[in-house]
Amino acid sequence: MKHDKKEDYLTRKIIPFDVEKITNINDVLNSLKNCGFQGKRLGIALDILYKMVTTKEITTVLTLSGAMIPAGMGELICTLLENKLIDVLVTTGANISHDLVDIFSNGGHFIGSDNVDDQDLFKHRINRIYNVFLPEENYKKAEKKILEIIRNLYKDKHIEDLPSNFLYNIGTSINERCILSVAANNNIPIFVPAFSDSELALNLIVYGIKEGYDFHFDILGDVKKFADIIKKSKMSGTLIVGGGVPRNWVQQIFPLLDKIDHIENAGYDYCVRIHTAVEYDGGLSGCTISESKSWGKYAMDSKNVSVWCDATIALPLLITGLMQRMNLISIK
Repeated sequence: MKHDKKEDYLTRKIIPFDVEKITNINDVLNSLKNCGFQGKRLGIALDILYKMVTTKEITTVLTLSGAMIPAGMGELICTLLENKLIDVLVTTGANISHDLVDIFSNGGHFIGSDNVDDQDLFKHRINRIYNVFLPEENYKKAEKKILEIIRNLYKDKHIEDLPSNFLYNIGTSINERCILSVAANNNIPIFVPAFSDSELALNLIVYGIKEGYDFHFDILGDVKKFADIIKKSKMSGTLIVGGGVPRNWVQQIFPLLDKIDHIENAGYDYCVRIHTAVEYDGGLSGCTISESKSWGKYAMDSKNVSVWCDATIALPLLITGLMQRMNLISIK
């Protein structure tokens, strides 16, 4: 950005955050737009996200990486799904696995500490996720319950399917409230691109060895299925939490469509991104939206903002503010 006149740079003054004018989270984020640094960006993020989820023509895709479910973000994702504020969920297999652990062991994760003897934790068979504890027996409970569901679903032990269809079928068989069941009830597809990188996939391998199941998943078929969703969308946007495979898997779809149909001026129209990665080390999860435009992953005139913040701080604030702005939750 370059201006000819000094005054063109000085069009808006910082408005100090006034706590006495705040009655709810929506107020917080609106006020932060007039401040600086990441607070300003989080306030802008709410405006962009609100536009995405309230515009019928926009297909909104949530990508979820990092240990969001162990950290307590599962109900937040269920709320987004239940209110149909997102149209597609792309996540790690770990988040799905941990969500199943929660429902099949009556809340399987515990408040822990990062200042602990990990050798002692191993002795007690307690897995640590930073400052969250997960007893190994809760994994076993989930493993047993998932096997029961598979036995009821599939009479033929040779199973060929898309991973997304498999997850949908599991979701329809779960009565408890969880990400898979809420998504299935609302017909929202869930894609797990790195499906083998999860406790769920390890369970399936065990079922194959001990129970004779033979799983064959068409991972490229899921790419085609997602491509068809985006191709049919008039406009599209992403809500990106973290980086990794979910983020890039979603963004690569426009280069694929370009290879197939030679499309021009494509790319996502909106993006809200929450992450802590940096761009200068060359890591893919730190690349800017601007860099992604060079690949055709985002439209040249896309509305986007990146918020550098721990997602367990930014995401609850952002979604609570969104729900309040949409009058989906009462303000006390």
